[in-house]
Amino acid sequence: MSTRAPPVHLWPHPFCFSVRASPVTSPRRAGMGSGASAEEPNRLIRGQPETMNTLPLSRSEVFGELRKELYEDEEFHQTDVHIFIIMGASGDLAKKKIYPTLWWLFRDGLLPEQTYFVGFARSDLTVDAIRTACLPHMKAADTEVDRLSAFFSRNSYISGKYGDEAAFSNLHSHLLSLPGGADANRLFYLALPPTVYHDVTKNIRHHCMSTKGWNRVIVEKPFGHDLQSSEELSNHLSSLFTEDQIYRIDHYLGKEMVQNLMVLRFGNRIFGPIWNRDSVACVVLTFKEPFGTQGRGGYFDDFGIIRDVMQNHLLQMLCLVAMEKPASTSSDDVRDEKVKVLKCIAPVSPSDVVLGQYVGDPEGEGEAKLGYLDDPTVPKGSTQATFATAVLYVRNERWDGVPFILRCGKALNERKAEVRLQFTDVPGDIFSGQCRRNELVVRVQPNEAIYAKMMSKKPGVYFSPEETELDLTYRSRYKDVKLPDAYERLILDVFCGSQMHFVRSDELREAWRIFTPLLHQIEKEKIPPIKYKYGSRGPSEADELVQKVGFRYEGTYKWVNPHKL
Repeated sequence: MSTRAPPVHLWPHPFCFSVRASPVTSPRRAGMGSGASAEEPNRLIRGQPETMNTLPLSRSEVFGELRKELYEDEEFHQTDVHIFIIMGASGDLAKKKIYPTLWWLFRDGLLPEQTYFVGFARSDLTVDAIRTACLPHMKAADTEVDRLSAFFSRNSYISGKYGDEAAFSNLHSHLLSLPGGADANRLFYLALPPTVYHDVTKNIRHHCMSTKGWNRVIVEKPFGHDLQSSEELSNHLSSLFTEDQIYRIDHYLGKEMVQNLMVLRFGNRIFGPIWNRDSVACVVLTFKEPFGTQGRGGYFDDFGIIRDVMQNHLLQMLCLVAMEKPASTSSDDVRDEKVKVLKCIAPVSPSDVVLGQYVGDPEGEGEAKLGYLDDPTVPKGSTQATFATAVLYVRNERWDGVPFILRCGKALNERKAEVRLQFTDVPGDIFSGQCRRNELVVRVQPNEAIYAKMMSKKPGVYFSPEETELDLTYRSRYKDVKLPDAYERLILDVFCGSQMHFVRSDELREAWRIFTPLLHQIEKEKIPPIKYKYGSRGPSEADELVQKVGFRYEGTYKWVNPHKL
């Protein structure tokens, strides 16, 4: 299989393209099935036309341009037959995410023309049953009934046990029976619990591989439970598939603002000279959810917040903030730099960690009255953490001494994921201590935005500084635009053969090396987490830790919405 790097126009993703001033070719020009109607609003973000013509394009024109760029990519193989196999088709992930994502891509004509979808699971299901289960999550409009029917006409389902070789031989026979199935490229999505990964991947390798097209396997997290189990899984997968066939999916790497970190850093001259230990006081990476385990505590209790969020989502964002400029935007060049960052991070010290577990708020309403241990699916007396703050240090020339603060938790006061760089104090202060530290914030969710907190003269006759901001809020700058779902981006990346936004085995190894000693100590010593109230900011001890390592929270900044003045 070719390992050619994807062309630059596919980075950071073909969803983000420049609309040219030239006439747009019909979306049907390459035999791409029935196109979407021109009356519907644009759904995906696009760049400004080179002519700065701000007239909105119709939906079909937008996707016509996008399809044109896809077809020009040698790796996309638009005319080839592709079969997308969903292992675990009866599960929640399949019905809430995988099937809806495949429908959106099919609806918008972004998949190769001859793409078929095959579900596999132990349950005795029909395509109609899958359709009924998935419809509430597919957001299909009344005008899309025919297109939706066309999508499900490409679907089929096979039932069988994951450890049964005969069931996979039966699946293989079914794949061969599809139009062009003998020559088709095959994508296997493992929407499965990790306990069956070994059996399923072994049976895929021995009974279901295409002999003429390419084969790619998408693996969902968790990628192991610690360094040893992760290495065992990686060794197992590498004994069956080559690295360029394995796509370890972390959906956070498909989010718009996470992908934008590289463009922000390496596409702007102004940030280069200050993106280092001389100007940055600390970096804070935050993931907050305003709800608890919602009856899924039994699953969550097996992993905890560090494995669920910190060791993957937040650490991946840290790499994008801290890495050096890659030689190119090819997958391996980018991932090489991320691995170099991870190798410079020592295992987390317990003294640099605060763990918490939420309790109910007696004055709250509904679920807010319930603590983690009130979830009937959580083991009685569990010491699993639902909140964690950890401080890491990247021991290299650029970042030595700068604390990277990772904060994540459930049942907190807001929903938020962001990257915050807080810069050092201005030397030689002449404003009598009235200036606050500058900050650059990349808000991943909700309401994607990039803003810089800075000092400006307060309007009026006095020479007084006040905090203000340079603000790029996406919904203000890019009106009437819906950003693509992370799974849309990532699944299309698999079709295109781009692994930039997927986790490589050496990345995974280094990430587990950093956190495994801490996780083992927590579990061995049964370290009790600090209680915090549902709907709060988390334990006050976490704020004390980040203040101790150098983060300064002034509490004086007030954001004013300029569009409501």
